[in-house]
Parts: sequence; C-alpha cells; structure tokens
Amino acid sequence: MEGAQLLKCVLYTWGANSYGQLGQGHREDQAEPRRADGGLQAEQTRCMTGGGGHSAVITESGELLMCGQNLKGQLGLSHTSEVITFQPCPLPGCSRVQQVSCGWDFSVILTGDGQVLVCGSNAFGQLGVSPGITHSAEPLHVKSLNEPVTSVAAGLRHALASTASGCVYHWGTGLSSHAKRMLSPHPVPAHLSSKEPCLVPGFNHVTPQKVVAGSTHCICLTVKGDVFLWGSNKHGQLVSESLFLPLPVALDRSLLQAERVTDVHSGWTHLVAKTGDFFSGGRIVSWGWNEHGMCGDGSLCDVTQPRPIPSFRDATALLIGCGSGHSMALCSLKSNEDSAS
Repeated sequence: MEGAQLLKCVLYTWGANSYGQLGQGHREDQAEPRRADGGLQAEQTRCMTGGGGHSAVITESGELLMCGQNLKGQLGLSHTSEVITFQPCPLPGCSRVQQVSCGWDFSVILTGDGQVLVCGSNAFGQLGVSPGITHSAEPLHVKSLNEPVTSVAAGLRHALASTASGCVYHWGTGLSSHAKRMLSPHPVPAHLSSKEPCLVPGFNHVTPQKVVAGSTHCICLTVKGDVFLWGSNKHGQLVSESLFLPLPVALDRSLLQAERVTDVHSGWTHLVAKTGDFFSGGRIVSWGWNEHGMCGDGSLCDVTQPRPIPSFRDATALLIGCGSGHSMALCSLKSNEDSAS
C-alpha cells in the first residue's frame, strides 16, 4: 500500500539445538528466543517447519526447500543422502506448494490444488499408501484422499489431514501402542490404528481450519478459533487430567483469557499458539514439555497451561513454527513509528 511503512521482519528461534537447527551459528540449546541471523531471507519466508532431524521452508512464490537428515528419503529429493543446506524440492506437475509438515523420518506435502504427497518412511503406515512400500525418496500421491485437502500434519509416526468438506482424517499407527496401554480393556478407536486415512469422529458441528501433530498427540484448530486436542498427554501438552484422550476434546478458552486462537504449531511434546482477534496484535503463548527450553520462558520446567512468552511483549507475531524440540517465530518489532494511533 502506498505510504505504508515497511517493517523489518526478524526470525527468532529457541529450544533444542544439537544439530545447529536454530540457525544461530552454534549448537547450544536456547531457553529464550534469539535472533537467527543469516541464511534465508526472512521476508521471503511464508511457512517454516521442522521434523525429527530435517527442516522445510516454503517461499512466498510457493517453492519448497528441504534440508537435514534423509536416511529414509524424507526430503523427497529422489536420493537418501544428508543435505546440510536448503535445497529446492522439485515436484513434477506441481507449480506451487501450499503446506508441508515434517515427521520423525517422513514428510507430508500439500499442493496448491489440494493433493497430498508423501515421502520417507512408511514403517508404521505413516505415508498412507500401500503397506508394501517401506519407504520412498520420491513423493507419492495419497490417492485414498479423494477430495480437496486444506491442511496436513505429520507427527512422530502418524499423519493428519483436514478436507474442504470439513472432515479430519488420521493415519499411521504411531499412537496405537499408547492407546492400547492407556485405554485397556477398552478397544482402540479405528482412527488410531489405521494405515490408510481414517475419519476422526467429533467434528460434525465445527469447521476445521488446520490440523497439527506432535509426537503422539493431535490438534485441530477450527475456523472460530477453538482448539481440539487428542492423543497422549504424558507431558501435560493436552491440558487435561487424563493421560490419554482417544477422541478430540476442546481446550478451555478461559485458559487463553477468552481469546480465540489464530494459529497453532506443535513440537514433539510442546505447543506454540498465536492468539487474539485481527488487529489486536496477536500474543504468542506456549505450553508442554520444556526440558530444552522450547517453551521460551527462560526456564527448563514443564509448562502446564498456555503462557505468554515474555520476550515477545514488544513484538508482533507474523508466523510461528516448531520442530521436534525447537520453536520459531517470524516477528515485526514494535516501535513508536508503527504504534497504532
């Protein structure tokens, strides 16, 4: 817009950093957000995410770039060699990538026309394709999702998808053993043990906007800003007294000062959410396992309820993202010049 002030975007990262995944030029964990200087140009980044040992970025033009561990072909580059710098991931017949999500050793890619592509390990059915395929270094089409998909998510060994018709699907057996142990003698629901996309019950009266996955838990953000959670609650990441939730349960909005959630991401056992209505500035809150400081509150103690990250008091969150044990936020810093009049 002519006359509007261009604000400088800053990329912050924090949490586990054993492989230098924070992009800060060292390998020490960080319990508070620190600037990640160098590398990709922050203002050209539209989406950022991480998995067990690999990372992915989508640019404003819809190009997908991948790097990191690649033993099972999870980078989708048609080979299984490790890549230490971001490399373009060519997808034949796909001109634009809408979203990508990284699991432990697999990736789920959503194309601009609503198709789902997968690559990496299929040892637990997490690719949602034929069980005869053990892994793939080339992206494969999940044909059983035969309607346009709006969001995808990859957990440790499971995956999720939401569709244009308002359905949520779950596949991969990563939660099955946890469910058997915690729900016995009751049976394990079908969606937790399927190796192909299986409908998740409980979303008949809401409209899913986005699905998110942790190591052994699942999240669905609705259009109205409510957050539904299910799966393992070992580290309190589901904010429930139950150790395992087999079906989706809504997060009490009073824990967020009655604010709606506008975005949510998850590491293996921690969550980062952006709250607030449009024009309100958007707070960043986090909760869950915090051994490596991934909740960003300066401590290494688990956070049992959503809590604002102190370092972002004077920043406006533009994008957030998570890897297995680290977090990311793209922010514009507040100043006297850009304060609302």
